[in-house]
Amino acid sequence: MRLLIRFLKAYPKQSIIVLLALIVAGLVEGISLTALLPMLSAAVEQSGQDGIFLGKDQKNHYLVQALRWIGLSPSIGMLIIVLVAGIVLRSGFILIAKKYVGYTIARVATDLRLSLLKALLSARWLFYLKQPIGMLANAMSTEPDRASKAYLHGTTMLAAMIQLMAYIGVALTISWKATVAYMIASLAILFVLRYFVRMARKAGKRQTKVLKALLRQLTDILQSVKPLKAMGREDLADRVISTETIRLNKALERQVLSKEALKAIQTPAFMGLVGLGFYVGLVQWRMPAAEVMVLLLLLSRVMTSLGKVQSLYQNMAVCESAYWSLQATIEEAQRNVEPLGGELEPTLMRGIRLENVSFSYDRKPVLRAINLDIPAAQLTTLIGFSGAGKTTVVDLIIGLLNPQSGKILVDGVDLSQINLRSWRRMIGYVPQDNLLLHDTVLYNVTFGDPSLSLADAEWALRAAGAWEFVSSLPQGMETVVGERGARLSGGQRQRIMIARALVHRPKLLILDEATSALDPENQRAICRTLESLKNEVTILAISHQPAMVEIADRVYQLEDGQAVLSSSNWSEKRFVEAI
Repeated sequence: MRLLIRFLKAYPKQSIIVLLALIVAGLVEGISLTALLPMLSAAVEQSGQDGIFLGKDQKNHYLVQALRWIGLSPSIGMLIIVLVAGIVLRSGFILIAKKYVGYTIARVATDLRLSLLKALLSARWLFYLKQPIGMLANAMSTEPDRASKAYLHGTTMLAAMIQLMAYIGVALTISWKATVAYMIASLAILFVLRYFVRMARKAGKRQTKVLKALLRQLTDILQSVKPLKAMGREDLADRVISTETIRLNKALERQVLSKEALKAIQTPAFMGLVGLGFYVGLVQWRMPAAEVMVLLLLLSRVMTSLGKVQSLYQNMAVCESAYWSLQATIEEAQRNVEPLGGELEPTLMRGIRLENVSFSYDRKPVLRAINLDIPAAQLTTLIGFSGAGKTTVVDLIIGLLNPQSGKILVDGVDLSQINLRSWRRMIGYVPQDNLLLHDTVLYNVTFGDPSLSLADAEWALRAAGAWEFVSSLPQGMETVVGERGARLSGGQRQRIMIARALVHRPKLLILDEATSALDPENQRAICRTLESLKNEVTILAISHQPAMVEIADRVYQLEDGQAVLSSSNWSEKRFVEAI
């Protein structure tokens, strides 16, 4: 019930409308069903004249009195009208409730996804480094849908409970003794069957846990399809996925078993109570046949509603683990929210300086009090072995990481005092990994930014040396590049990514092995472009390519946590020796 209360607090307006509609529907149905008693009494006793009930008991029936009070004759026709009108009104209010439930279900899933996305985008970079992509994909895809189903089952359960109250209220007016006895017996049955609810809840938790593991491993495998196929190791992937799928199937089997077992036991148990009640009412308590028939109709509905409430609660228990798992991910991301620095607006007129900066990953030192200058309007290149800390330096300058000691100064201002959002908007970043989307060249360059025009995209493509091949594509910039740019060569993909970094005309251009996929001729073309740009934009490059080192104004070699400024007079032989 904690989950249902959480949903009601999160969506109070929709929940109030739904509850009011359900309450009115339950009351209308209950009132309309009371018309059955005088109708059945007349049929059994045959005491009516022209449809007017003259039976002693029925003259005092409150519905008959109410009709007479408003000036209507309590004839059979009028009672039928009351019954039909009640059913029609009930259906109308149920429709209103279900409409708002349907709208809210869609909103629950959307709001949860947006909350997760907002929390993730606001989290520290180190938080991402520890999160498996597959787990986040599961949190974004399956868990919101399952959580919204929990809301559906919860509100439907409320509807059944309200109907249940209406049926009980009417039944009490006919025979409070029989109604109380039935309720006690029914609740005893539900108490015994709660075992299957607990079984379903455990199966739901297991399903959530296995889905996380399955999607995490599936994501990793899909990212490694090419090397797996190249080495003939597809069977390894199949073995891993099969193992997790078997675990998921077992959880689903227990979930299905608990649901079907609950239904299978509920039905005969409640039907047995109906039969027993019919015997006790007629034979033992000698109640009028009409009262017994209406009472059994109402109490059978009471038991049906009780069974429905328990089944819906079971369904909600199955789905609620997805909601709590998703909330745990959101809350963890919120606890790791990234500070946005200070309020100062950044400038980049003089340059960037790392002053005695140290940084460690899990107590493993990467940078040890390094000093490094990146002059504005120049090209600075970082070289060194893998793991020497080149990417860490870049992440520190971007503000994705914070130095554990020392300062990062931008035009002499500590980066911690600068608004990080404004600072990052001045940066163009080209990663080593291929991050193209399954969309057009234009969208991959502009990311759909409405402030960027076709002319901006063309300029960026020309600057990146990509315009020649893009203009020759069948639809030019409107050509779809395929999944991760599969329809393009490696060099073409890299140049589009460089164009993406240039399109908003950044003040600082960072290239992390951006030319590694290019052939020597294209590398030289990119380097010529960079040479023409470096008087307008500050460029920081991580590279293992001699061409990038040869055009650099400054070259820093990172080794043993230190940055050594090297001479700009580099030969290819010296470059190879350095890395």
